[in-house]
Amino acid sequence: MRRISRITVAGAATASLALALSACGGTSTSSGSSESKESKGLAIAYDVGGKGDQSFNDAAFAGLEKAKKEFGYETADVEPTDGETDADKEQRLVSLAKQGYNPIVGVGYAYASAVKGAAEKFPDTTFGIVDDATVEAKNVADLVFSEEQASYLAGVAAAKSTKTDVVGFVGGVDIPLIHKFRAGFEQGVKDTDPKVKVISQFLTQTAEEGGFSSPDKGKSAAEGQIEKKADVVYAAAGLSGQGVIEAAAANKVWAIGVDSDQYQQEALAKYKDSILTSAMKDVAKAVYNLAKSVEDGKPATGIVKGDLKTGEVSLSNSNPKFADDAELQKAIETAKEKIISGEIKVKSS
Repeated sequence: MRRISRITVAGAATASLALALSACGGTSTSSGSSESKESKGLAIAYDVGGKGDQSFNDAAFAGLEKAKKEFGYETADVEPTDGETDADKEQRLVSLAKQGYNPIVGVGYAYASAVKGAAEKFPDTTFGIVDDATVEAKNVADLVFSEEQASYLAGVAAAKSTKTDVVGFVGGVDIPLIHKFRAGFEQGVKDTDPKVKVISQFLTQTAEEGGFSSPDKGKSAAEGQIEKKADVVYAAAGLSGQGVIEAAAANKVWAIGVDSDQYQQEALAKYKDSILTSAMKDVAKAVYNLAKSVEDGKPATGIVKGDLKTGEVSLSNSNPKFADDAELQKAIETAKEKIISGEIKVKSS
């Protein structure tokens, strides 16, 4: 073990404090121990949208919370800042490494350059990056998912649920990652019912334009698709997806959430009856598993991929109207089995 014993940790007092990192956004830390550097563990740096997005970032925080509870160590989570550069992101990670946190996870592909730079400076610290497979280093874990597989199942659900034979897809930013969501969704729809039309739209060309952080943009896009008769709308747009869900609820059509089980999100509670299901990827599990690998003295590195077979992508069953629809559930389970067996090859672009 690289840290103090479980007995020492368990008996320590709990404390919370807020720290400021220059040029690094806001940070919150929480400790389960009176020790300092030796008891520091997982730290995460949020993607655009930050904590409270009810989606991607909050899933990462759930993984951090599980690690903190299980391992009893100090953790940190750091917010992004508006207009920040790759250098700002790298400085954020470097600051966490200097404080002794290990592992450190950049939440989102935008951290690729920063993770690479920080990992070179701190070769004895394990870094993780979510949704990027381009960083190759002995101390970096690329935490990626087969989003197209869960999106295919979302497409099956949409095709089986539409009454107008028109469904919509709203992507946050026009990038390869979001193309995976769209490709899987469109294939799932067409394989299920070729006559169903899919209307697809990306909110912005770059993340800096607010594609992942602007609920108003998501709402406007969804309203446009609903005007064109879409009665099921799937959003892969981070915080912007909240606007899609709001528009769906206002117009009494179905929304399909993303990343987390959005039916269960407190901030979306008033819209939950309009959330058919969510195409989930278990960012929480991936973040926790990386922390556990470090805690066990066997840090994970290289590409670590979650898919339907591993259970790290899936559809949520929280909405009773979705879970209790036997015909719909049978169609989804059949598609899932065929994807896992390789009978169905899901496109990623």
